[in-house]
Formats: sequence, C-alpha cells, structure tokens
Amino acid sequence: MGMTIDEIRSTLFSAGLRRLRDDTLDDKERIIWQGQPNPLADMLMFRFLWWIAVPWLALTFVAISRHWIDESIMFFLLMGVMMIGGPFVMYLYDLQTLFVITNRRALILRTAWGKRETTSTPLEDMDKDLEILDIGHGAAHLNFASNRSNRSPDADYTGRYGFRSLRNVEEVRAILEKALGRSSHASAKAKKARLSA
Repeated sequence: MGMTIDEIRSTLFSAGLRRLRDDTLDDKERIIWQGQPNPLADMLMFRFLWWIAVPWLALTFVAISRHWIDESIMFFLLMGVMMIGGPFVMYLYDLQTLFVITNRRALILRTAWGKRETTSTPLEDMDKDLEILDIGHGAAHLNFASNRSNRSPDADYTGRYGFRSLRNVEEVRAILEKALGRSSHASAKAKKARLSA
C-alpha cells in the first residue's frame, strides 16, 4: 500500500509505528485511511509556555546572581527548562502517533518513548454524530466517541474522544462516515435541521 505525505511520514518513528499497526490488525481487516496529527499545531497550542518560561528564567538568573535562592536554584531552573521544552515534547509525541481507520474500527497507535500503546474503537460503538472542533493553525479534532476517561490524551475534559490535531479533518470525517455506512451529506443535513429547530 503506497504512502502519501499525509500518511506515515518519513520520521525516525515510522518503522516502529508500521510494525505496531501490522501487529494490531486482524486477519482480513483492511486499512481505509491512516495519518498522523499535525505536530506543529499541537506545538503552537503550547507556545504560551514560552511566554511564561522566558521571564521565569530571567528572574531566576537575577535571583541567582543576587544569591536570593541559593538552595532552590535547581527547582527554578528545571521548571524553566521544562516550560521551554514542553512544546517540543508535544511535537515529538505527535510524530510517534498514528491514526488508522479500517473496515472494522478506528485505531490510535503510539510508540511514544518506547512504549507501544493501542486504543481501538469499533465502528458500531461510535457516536451517531461525528464532531469537528477547530483548534486553529490548520488543524482540528475529530471526535467520534463519548464518555471516555478524560485522562486519555485523545479525549477532552468532557470525555469526547477521537483523532486529535488533524490537518484534513473534513476529508477524514467523510472517510469515517463512509466506513460507518453513513452519508456525510445526510449527516450535515440532519445537523442543520437540528440547529434550525
């Protein structure tokens, strides 16, 4: 199966993701679509940490030079470095994530930091309405299940769960609707009818 640029990109992590995907698929399970989150969008969502970290570190260095915090230096330095590194960690985390839609289910696969993780949502367990949540920077979330633990990195605080930070979310929703045997046009029409009621 040929790979497009929006599918598994050539990264240091693609071989591990492909192995995990192949190990996870059942016999006769067919891949309909696969892709990764937009790592730049997630990184930019956390860039506010840089606005905190720069003055934090500047004040830390002033405090060090004046010997105000001799015993707590490492804590303040580590906190500043962690805030600067946070968005880059998110970027690397996304590069180690793969979303897959098959003829049976939606999969979220991760090889983050050497730990192989697989979460699966059968098509029959998906919500009636697929929800798109725009997050800016050319990306959006596609929620297809509810009442999941909000501890999951793929669920929001209300338990809405799905693919995070997709670049081509409308296209992916149409593919998932087709896999579910639904018409995207019919779904959009039903949503419009609900809003006008």
